[in-house]
Amino acid sequence: MKGSVTHFEIPADDVTRAERFYHDAFGWNIQDMPEMSYAMLGTTPSGQDGRPKDPGAINGGMMKRSGLFTAPVVTIDVDDIDEALATVEKNGGKTRMGRQAVGDMGFTGYFADTEGNLIGLWQSAR
Repeated sequence: MKGSVTHFEIPADDVTRAERFYHDAFGWNIQDMPEMSYAMLGTTPSGQDGRPKDPGAINGGMMKRSGLFTAPVVTIDVDDIDEALATVEKNGGKTRMGRQAVGDMGFTGYFADTEGNLIGLWQSAR
């Protein structure tokens, strides 16, 4: 369903320490992606397509705390990031990072809501 929360991101000062914490405390599966300076966080079983098998469940990612990424971020699934960012701006939000390709998987973007929270957007590759 478009508009649903589909992913989360956790910034960390010490990514290795944080990965160990979430693995040991919650049993999350950690998949490092050094080429992207990112780690995928598996909180629930996923299918061949990488999407969670359980309805409503989400997985996430972790990166070094820096720049925009100072606190956890939720990511919303959209059909078109450019259109979503235009709608966000029309409603009082601000684009913080425009559309960026994520390998061949899709696109991401970030905005600040009217309360200053950083929120992510995800558009799957077609």
